[in-house]
Amino acid sequence: MAVKKKTSAAPAAVLSPRALGRATLERQLLLRRAVMSAEDAVRHLVGLQAQNTKPPYFQLLARLEGFEPDRLAALMESRRVVRIVTLRSTIHTHTADDALTLRPLVQEARDRELRIFRKGLVGVDLDRLRDLGRVYVEEAPRTPKEIRERLLTEWPDADPQALGTAARCLLPLVQITPRGVWGKSGQVALTTAEHWLGRPSAPVPPPDGTVLRYLAAFGPASVKDMQSWAGLTRLREVFERLRPQLVTFRDENGVELFDLPDAPRPDEDTPAPPRFLPEFDNVLLGHADRTRVIPPPLKGRNGVGNQAYGSVLVDGFLAAIWRLEAGGAGTPATVTVQELRPFTAAERDEVTDEAVALLSVMTKTATGGDGGNGGDVRFASFVDFGD
Repeated sequence: MAVKKKTSAAPAAVLSPRALGRATLERQLLLRRAVMSAEDAVRHLVGLQAQNTKPPYFQLLARLEGFEPDRLAALMESRRVVRIVTLRSTIHTHTADDALTLRPLVQEARDRELRIFRKGLVGVDLDRLRDLGRVYVEEAPRTPKEIRERLLTEWPDADPQALGTAARCLLPLVQITPRGVWGKSGQVALTTAEHWLGRPSAPVPPPDGTVLRYLAAFGPASVKDMQSWAGLTRLREVFERLRPQLVTFRDENGVELFDLPDAPRPDEDTPAPPRFLPEFDNVLLGHADRTRVIPPPLKGRNGVGNQAYGSVLVDGFLAAIWRLEAGGAGTPATVTVQELRPFTAAERDEVTDEAVALLSVMTKTATGGDGGNGGDVRFASFVDFGD
């Protein structure tokens, strides 16, 4: 009787950091600007990191053809997108639908965060705090200070910061407009997502759909990558359940990477034009291993402590930091670029062109001008960023 030899599966292809970077940049709409609405882009990217108010606008400027800030501002004012704490316990700009589904999905992470403050919540009935807080912020939007002071009337011996954190963890609080609207200002005022959007949150969804969306926007990626992006744990079993629908690769360190079969994976030599990204852009934070966009020698160079700078991608990798000074009263707006590695003459010209394009759009309403009176682009030493 002939004995059949077992055939083992072919080893997974190895993807270099450059190949991984090109795949992620394609899905992040950073290899070429997409002809897509701002709302569709926010949905595709599974939200925009929004720890500060202006970065979501710069994120879309880097990704969308013909983007103007008023397009996202209109979505904010019409309540089609909102600012809410979700991924990594950080404020994100999400579509209304995602705010009502992703927030319940990451509740596990909010519960972990709440346990950190348990010493300041001794004797506090968290169910009552949730109910009391909901009634209070749905009567009228409240500032964080007002929420803390109201809760202190019930639990005067509790730690005020812990009470405020508990409200943020237990309730899906959104920052209402005009906060986050381009060209306007407003202090943080909070109400529940359900009250602001006029419909209930969804039941906690299975994470499978979010895993697939993450891979569509950030893949190929490891389990640890997604856990880092979402602030969740124990996702291995979800990836294993989805394995029959996915393809796998390895990075140069042997880490298994998952991906959608039909997702784009461009050649690693595909041109990647310069892009100006704001502080905390998700393409820089969306993986545990960030070498696909941040060269190891430059790790940590786009921020100091909690202070982050805007990042300039050149040839698909972090290569510089930048800041915009709006100017005014006859003073032109200025984009200052600090090289983190030497640019070629051609790279400097391309970066300058991209900075000029940024100035032409983002100084219109920021300065009250028409954006047509030009601006300055300069290359400076790192000490200029010490303020």
